[in-house]
Amino acid sequence: MSTATKSGTRSAEPHVADTHDLIRVYGARENNLKDISVEIPKRRLTVFTGVSGSGKSSLVFSTIAAESQRLINETYSAFIQGFMPNQARPDVDVLDGLTTAIIVDQERMGSDPRSTVGTATDANAMLRILFSRLGTPHIGSPQAFSFNVASISGAGAVTVEKGGQTVRERRSFSVTGGMCPRCEGRGSVSDFDLTALYDDSKSLNDGALTIPGYSMDGWYGRIFRGCGFFDPDKPIKKFTKKQLNDLLYKEPTRVKVEGVNVTYEGLIPKIQKSFLSKDREAMQPHIRAFVDKAITFDTCPDCDGTRLSAEARSSKIKGISIADACSMQISDLAGWVRGLDEPSVAPLLTALGQTLDSFVDIGLGYLSLERPAGTLSGGEAQRTKMIRHLGSSLTDVTYVFDEPTIGLHPHDIQRMNELLLQLRDKGNTVLVVEHKPEVIAVADHIIDLGPRAGTDGGQVMFEGSVDGLRASGTITGHHLDDRAALKPSVRTPADTLQVRGATSHNLRNVDVDIPLGVLVVLTGVAGSGKSSLIDSSVARRDGVVSVDQTPIKGSRRSNPATYTGLLDPIRKAFAKANGVKPALFSSNSEGACPTCNGAGVIYTDLGVMATVESPCEECEGRRFQAQVLEYTFGGRNIAEVFAMSVAEAEEFFGAGDARIPAAHKILDRLVDVGLGYIKLGQPLTTLSGGERQRLKLATQMADTGGIYVLDEPTTGLHLADVEKLLGLLDRLVDSGKSVIVIEHHQAVMAHADWIIDLGPGAGHDGGTIVFEGTPADLVADRSTLTGQHLADYVGA
Repeated sequence: MSTATKSGTRSAEPHVADTHDLIRVYGARENNLKDISVEIPKRRLTVFTGVSGSGKSSLVFSTIAAESQRLINETYSAFIQGFMPNQARPDVDVLDGLTTAIIVDQERMGSDPRSTVGTATDANAMLRILFSRLGTPHIGSPQAFSFNVASISGAGAVTVEKGGQTVRERRSFSVTGGMCPRCEGRGSVSDFDLTALYDDSKSLNDGALTIPGYSMDGWYGRIFRGCGFFDPDKPIKKFTKKQLNDLLYKEPTRVKVEGVNVTYEGLIPKIQKSFLSKDREAMQPHIRAFVDKAITFDTCPDCDGTRLSAEARSSKIKGISIADACSMQISDLAGWVRGLDEPSVAPLLTALGQTLDSFVDIGLGYLSLERPAGTLSGGEAQRTKMIRHLGSSLTDVTYVFDEPTIGLHPHDIQRMNELLLQLRDKGNTVLVVEHKPEVIAVADHIIDLGPRAGTDGGQVMFEGSVDGLRASGTITGHHLDDRAALKPSVRTPADTLQVRGATSHNLRNVDVDIPLGVLVVLTGVAGSGKSSLIDSSVARRDGVVSVDQTPIKGSRRSNPATYTGLLDPIRKAFAKANGVKPALFSSNSEGACPTCNGAGVIYTDLGVMATVESPCEECEGRRFQAQVLEYTFGGRNIAEVFAMSVAEAEEFFGAGDARIPAAHKILDRLVDVGLGYIKLGQPLTTLSGGERQRLKLATQMADTGGIYVLDEPTTGLHLADVEKLLGLLDRLVDSGKSVIVIEHHQAVMAHADWIIDLGPGAGHDGGTIVFEGTPADLVADRSTLTGQHLADYVGA
């Protein structure tokens, strides 16, 4: 009876602990958010939609996830917090009902050459333990199978205190590591292509050096000319062996040039220090092009690219070495691990098998553990990060995903949806920033931001169900059921680009003729060999401009004006109009406000507390000295130019007194790729992923080349923006360019003149051409996965 009374009371009045079923956000103003308030249901799948730049990431990542992580960090002692990144509280009035947030974003995994898929997911660590226990012959501990540990040994006298006396003893030690001594665990050895450094038919004075910044008029050139180690008027091919060695390899040596004591150093060590010590992506475009041309990377002949020493490769389990295991396709490796029946290491085999099965479940079974982590696409990197969460027993966690369908074929999106729903069904809150209608369709709750991007965005346009969004009249609702139709007629190719015998990665001796002068789409499931075909056989040819998915890098001092080169003609025009130096009009140079050094804000470090950021009182956040702002061009000062949007600046620099053709040309391209709303002085760190890729595309459209290769240009694009992208691709083709697009978006496929479909599967199940022809032929044929999905999409 008492039980009945208790249950009756429970049903009438829910426990107070069960009432916290919402994440409440009130008054969010981070980045472009306009004081918005939303309530997000817990233990549900909520999708955030809106055009690129509308404020989705600002709400989900910069507000909700950032505050969750900040609060978790505050639970640690001040000592431990001192070693963690400082995080300021987001600009929001109330943030209530948060749970622990796990962020699975699109950031590329570390591009360190020593990082592989295996090391990034702990699969390698488990394999090393397995081989140290079961491998024959036994060669040592797990580190004997690690390509990051070198074998070293030593012996000598040491001084120790014993019983109040100082005693000298002889000690020796040895460490057995698995690193290949020739390539130091990198798998490749680098060499210089000397023909890219100089023209040996010329003398130094005739301009033999072809290295950027090494002209004979510059300081480097004057050092080489006046060092006295060789005759600057003698052609390099006539140098003696010693003279050539001095030019290329001489150690740092003090010499007197033009009465000044300087250090002379050979070309190769100098290039290694000045160019090769920098991150490739942080280099200026002309330096990057030089490095790509001058440095060649060949497979290490000693370890054959496995990174491992001969000893590490000699220990085997059932005829398989650890190098063989790491080179296997993960789906095959999972099968091999399941076939090992060793009770002594049963827990290890279970854990390793589960990790490898997770790769297969998430659609990455075509990778191998030896694949360098830096070569994974944004979508592959994000799914690799998901692996450690799939088997987790944690519940009531907030999982935050940033476009998890990036790089996925329509066939694979269904599998991703199932994984998101599995995480939700375990009692977790799943927040997803996404544009794909297939993902929006499975959401329990949708929050649509807009109405447009940048300063025109940052408002909640809709909250509710999919059906409600469809009927809402917002841009997302309006375009949700958009379906591109097949073109009534396709362009005729002007020529063909021949690829013969392509065997890179999983390609199986592929022969294909890629039509030129038209829009060609390369498609196929993830891992079918699309990027391998383009990277190995097309991208490195002359006249090819490749726009890949590597993210642009920039500090808070970088902005669209500096990244695109737009600032150079503007600074020169300001300098010419006012009779002063161009450097005055750079906030990173002579014109910078002395108080904030051109940052516009003052940062106050409070130790373990969040750093305080406040506008500079001297320049009021404008970043320039007061006297610099007195100089005007076309009636505007340089700070006012930085505050302009791209569309506004295009109009301003396009006509009248302020006309600058070079600047207008760059601004034109930015408008073309749909970035008319961003500010010229907006820090690159505040741009979304989609905006950064389009900024990169606009910059590289200036390169002189007849063939453009674009790798998934719809990444981060809203349904409404895909139409604009198709218009841009059409304009490129109509201007006489050839455009090759690697893409999974059905709207781009339907708009193509020619489709090349790779497959039929991924990894060793792919690597062949399964279809070549027009989109209409592919739909009619329906023999491939792509054909079936495209037919469904266009309603054929």
